[in-house]
Amino acid sequence: MSDVNPTGEVSRDRVYPVLPLRDIVVFPGMIVPLFVGREKSVKALEEVMRDDKHILVVTQKNAQDDDPAPDQIYGTGTIATVLQLLKLPDGTVKVLVEGLSRATIDQYLQTEEYFEAEASPLPEPEEDATELEALARSAQSEFENYVKLNKKISAEVVAAVGQIESPSKLADTIASHLVI
Repeated sequence: MSDVNPTGEVSRDRVYPVLPLRDIVVFPGMIVPLFVGREKSVKALEEVMRDDKHILVVTQKNAQDDDPAPDQIYGTGTIATVLQLLKLPDGTVKVLVEGLSRATIDQYLQTEEYFEAEASPLPEPEEDATELEALARSAQSEFENYVKLNKKISAEVVAAVGQIESPSKLADTIASHLVI
């Protein structure tokens, strides 16, 4: 599935530095602050800032793994843009990322300093509009019930969810608030 040019090289326009995340999933449309301390991850962010590129944020399978191998990182993540990067005195980096679109990793590329992968953006699925609208209403209703049982989520979140018209954005927003 990779775009290989006549010389056998991978097309660089779908190659992203990879930022493995321990305990969070970044969805498209989310703006999330992250604290990054691993050397490989810091180098990936430096590469992004140097070339003004996007980064692929992907959750790792085991949060306790300090140096996950590519097979210990999920195959689907989110292409994100770095909005802000701040190096802290202790060597860690605070970064603010905004998720842009889902992507699936086609292959990891050989790099020493940080993970780099070729990835393909995932298109939004085409669905029956009537069925989608009914599913969205049902999801909103169930989320409201969930919030009544889980007091950690504010009423403002429920109100905000009620205003979302895009079914995929609704699903992403609800998923980001579930404690699972």
